[in-house]
Amino acid sequence: MEDKTYEGPHDAGVHIEEGGRQQGDGFFSSIQARYAKVDPASYLRRPDETGFQYWGRRLGSLKPVELLLAEYANTELRQYLNAWQLVFIGIGAIIGTGIFVLSGQAAAQNAGPAVTVSFIVAAFASAFAALSYSELASMIPVSGSAYTYAYATMGEFVGWTLGWDLVLEYMVGAATVGVGWSGYFKKFFEIFDIHFANSWTEPTVIWEENPARIYYAEGHAFNVPGFVVIMLVTIVLCVGIQQASWVNTVIVIIKLVVVVMFIFALCGFVDETNYDPYVPPNTSGDWHFFGAPGIFAAATTVFFAYIGFDSVTTAAMESKNPKRDLPIGIIGSLIVTTVLYIGFCTVMTGAAHYTELNTATPVITAIEFVELRTERSWLWLKIITILGALAGLSSVLLITMLAQTRVFYSMAKDGLLPAVFAKVHPRFKTPYLATILVGTITALLSAILPVDLLGNMTSVGTLLAFFIVHAGVIVLRFTRPDVERWFKIPGGKYFFIVFPGLGMVICVLLIAVAEVSTIWRLFVWMGVGWIVYFAYGIRKSKLHRDPIGRFAEVNAHPEQSKEEVYPVQDYDYQDRS
Repeated sequence: MEDKTYEGPHDAGVHIEEGGRQQGDGFFSSIQARYAKVDPASYLRRPDETGFQYWGRRLGSLKPVELLLAEYANTELRQYLNAWQLVFIGIGAIIGTGIFVLSGQAAAQNAGPAVTVSFIVAAFASAFAALSYSELASMIPVSGSAYTYAYATMGEFVGWTLGWDLVLEYMVGAATVGVGWSGYFKKFFEIFDIHFANSWTEPTVIWEENPARIYYAEGHAFNVPGFVVIMLVTIVLCVGIQQASWVNTVIVIIKLVVVVMFIFALCGFVDETNYDPYVPPNTSGDWHFFGAPGIFAAATTVFFAYIGFDSVTTAAMESKNPKRDLPIGIIGSLIVTTVLYIGFCTVMTGAAHYTELNTATPVITAIEFVELRTERSWLWLKIITILGALAGLSSVLLITMLAQTRVFYSMAKDGLLPAVFAKVHPRFKTPYLATILVGTITALLSAILPVDLLGNMTSVGTLLAFFIVHAGVIVLRFTRPDVERWFKIPGGKYFFIVFPGLGMVICVLLIAVAEVSTIWRLFVWMGVGWIVYFAYGIRKSKLHRDPIGRFAEVNAHPEQSKEEVYPVQDYDYQDRS
């Protein structure tokens, strides 16, 4: 085969020799050559390669950036979203269970009034992650989020591991929100002295962390409100991204107004004695509970409150200008929500003593204690807050499940999951079959499992994804400096590494202070995922079953492409197999 030059986007030409090697000498050049390959035949088995060597090489096979860019240019999904809509998607995904439910539990169980500091610690971890996500999103504007970034930087096996981790993060995260939604739904009617039985408004089982055990709750059958709201969101997502964006924008405006009203309505009625002690002492002997270490333990829990800005990246293929707009959506939504979180938690822990906030609706508990002190009715604020919480939790469900289905879509397009998950509805232009399946499973989890068990699992899984994204930024800075980035982490050629480096350290520390049982559950989930990968994914991967076809697939309909066409080379299967 003659030497050929790959005509990539933005003058990112790569000179390919026989076997897909880039010209150049030295170890660093060979590493860059590996990441710059656009030779589909290099994924086929070599004549002198043993089966063991071939399978080992498949685990580390990279998905080239050029192929990812071509997928965006030829996507079947409707490209509708602009920068403001992406900011609202981020806010819609962030403000929800973390602030309306888990904030009170973290204060009561781990940090006391210092839960505000826990939110700041979690915000720092999220800020570093936001920078890394923004750079990768402006460079690789596709739907798979951390799964795609890992596939492009660390190979197929790590990419699958992160994709499976995202399945846990988004699916379990949405189930957590469903449980919280049910709690506020029940509380709303209790205001009017209408009481619903626990048998159909509470999860089936109860989880206790210390000692770790899960058991059936006597009289609890099925969480019907949580199940129903998730199925309704599933229907909205099936109808289309445009309709989902409209619904999300309206809901986000409502919940932002409610959060601001709560802060300003109660800030003048806080009891300063509730802040003393600001950091309650540890008296149990377990460092997770109170004291300075308890602040970091709470940070692991409330980190869930920031999960969501990463879901902005999963909407990349449905964005009009993802390279510019995704970083705006990620960083903009994180800044807005961090400011609101700090004000919200400061007021909440001042309105009620932290020991009273371990309820399903801690925000309403705080308002009720203000009622007792002032001997005034705050019914209007309770009604508005509950409606805002229901609206806020609904938008989190909408965006989290949107992210989940787009990750499924990306993995199915690569062949790692059954092709049915990549099937797009001819009218609505959504992956509707994946949406229906994910929605049904998530609804069942919400109906059965409790919020604290689900929330901790989601936080640890997200921290793992953030760690890999940080590492991916470093890898691609040195291996693919030629690819255009609309947003770059500040620091120049070398000092930029400070930000993703610190982000990686924070992720490791927050995972380390998580409950041991939570970490074990993550490893069990990963073990199940690896079984699925070796039983199905690696055998069905399109980059290995038909790499030439996979590259050519994105050029099958060049008339639909909104960007330049990405040509691929012609190869002889007989010579390469």
